Amino acid sequence: MRGGQAFINKILPRKSLLARRAVGRPGEKQVIAANIDIAFIVKAINNNFSVNRLERYLTICHSAGIEPVLVLSKIDLVTEDEISAALNELETRGRQVNCILLSNTTRDGIDRILSFMEKGRTYCVIGSSGVGKSTLINNLLQKEVLRTGEISRSTNKGRHVTEHRELFVLENGGIIIDTPGMKELGMTDDGDGIAATFEDIHELAQRCRFPDCRHVGEAGCAVIDAVDNGSISRESYENYLKIQKEQERFQTTVAEKRRREKQFGKLVKTYYKIKKRSDPE
Repeated sequence: MRGGQAFINKILPRKSLLARRAVGRPGEKQVIAANIDIAFIVKAINNNFSVNRLERYLTICHSAGIEPVLVLSKIDLVTEDEISAALNELETRGRQVNCILLSNTTRDGIDRILSFMEKGRTYCVIGSSGVGKSTLINNLLQKEVLRTGEISRSTNKGRHVTEHRELFVLENGGIIIDTPGMKELGMTDDGDGIAATFEDIHELAQRCRFPDCRHVGEAGCAVIDAVDNGSISRESYENYLKIQKEQERFQTTVAEKRRREKQFGKLVKTYYKIKKRSDPE
């Protein structure tokens, strides 16, 4: 930096892009973070634990080529039986993901999270408001750098405290990014991410009688057969259909926007051609 001015010497290629559907802007993406190696998906086990929502986080991570790590926080507020029930639900749904049990109060689990973090790699924490993301980063940095908030007593939900993304460098050289809480996690063009998250369903789909099977009632559908005989969780199957429908709707919206933009471009071009002909020499 010279005289208060910074100079960009080189722009490095982006290796990963974590994004969701932009809220209130059809067909557009909102960038959550870029160039991430591992995303810590933080979910409060006492109030926020939902495998359906976890599958959404896994989908956007897999779509970006980012390794997901599930962090079940606030274990000090629940019993051992409740922890076992959550872990059993994960196993029943067939979601294979590294899982860390965390208490920001007792600091149980902090060492396990640090064991994932290496010099020169970039990490981010994602999740809903009030699950303990900012407190986790404070604990990793061993100092209070981020403001934290209490859970609302009236709604039992977290209040938005983090309003922007912020990057921090840990003592071991790892880089971690805090992100705002997300109430909505809409899908974009996440086809590969859906296949990776629902790998069991994706593999079964190859055995369906018809190659264009939608898995909603067609004869010879291997996926529906697996759901009926209990091999595939019905909850995951229904969530898979919902997420896939959102992804297809997003792609349709993008295609329609491009078609309209192309039509508008032609109109503008035609207008200037006519204007040029009508203008006096």
